[in-house]
Amino acid sequence: MKNSFAYLGPKGTFTEAAFLQMPIAQGAELIPAESVREALNLVRTGKVFGALVPIENSVEGSVATTLDELGHGDSLEIIDEIAIPVEFALLAKPGVSISDIKRIATHPHAHAQCVDWLHTNIPGVHVLPAMSTAAAAEELSVGANYDAAICSVAAAKHYGLEILAQGIGDSDSAWTRFVLVSKPGHAQPSTGNDKTTLSLFMHRNQPGALLNILTEFAVRGVDLSRLESRPTKQQLGDYFFSLDCVGHIDDENLGDALIELRRICADVKFLGSYPRHDNASAHGEVIDVAKSNVDPQTWLENLRQRKS
Repeated sequence: MKNSFAYLGPKGTFTEAAFLQMPIAQGAELIPAESVREALNLVRTGKVFGALVPIENSVEGSVATTLDELGHGDSLEIIDEIAIPVEFALLAKPGVSISDIKRIATHPHAHAQCVDWLHTNIPGVHVLPAMSTAAAAEELSVGANYDAAICSVAAAKHYGLEILAQGIGDSDSAWTRFVLVSKPGHAQPSTGNDKTTLSLFMHRNQPGALLNILTEFAVRGVDLSRLESRPTKQQLGDYFFSLDCVGHIDDENLGDALIELRRICADVKFLGSYPRHDNASAHGEVIDVAKSNVDPQTWLENLRQRKS
């Protein structure tokens, strides 16, 4: 079991491609799962040691299913991560041309990253959701009720499909980040370039709740690399915060921040400290955003008067 891992399958997914680039995959038994939930449940039930699942994409943002599965349910911890560039291709059975295509299947995240290409090249095409990009290709190969699939180039070889178009993503620099998750008790030592993931649950929604959280990190110089809210699934308007911060739980400043967060939050769910491999610098790059020459007070008055 120590050498067995699940991943979001079937064969030919970007998750599998990412896993095969990780040293831990060498000689390991890799088990494809139909969904993120199934992959993580295989870990929770002890059927595999760990699971690799997607958590965020540079174009479409976070994978909500993964955030929710980690934020709720029995505790799991991230022990490693990997980020890879993703390139999408349009696949079909031999003999099918682009002009024949009326229905396409793919994962919703993949669809969102190819919207412009589809609008330009196959206007009016109907896109069906699939559990993964490779699942769309697999079902197409055995007679699904659609004409093509958007997935990785590698899926063409796995399922005997032809590549009708390659590099169809709307961004030339799309990356997807994946996390390797295991049961608690397999903590990774500090490397000096680490990341920690947390889910923070508030006592109640009140003014300053987020500010109180951010302050605990800011006063200790802890950088946040991701922050977002997700519904607690208890009632409308009730959310928890999911975040990544730079640092390791063994770092004094991060440890102090966690102590204070535990005091002000209803619950702090520690989801692991692990080596950082997200293709980002420790402090990120300064983004040059064009600013208006209008002074802030005038800008506000224009907003109030609904002027541009």
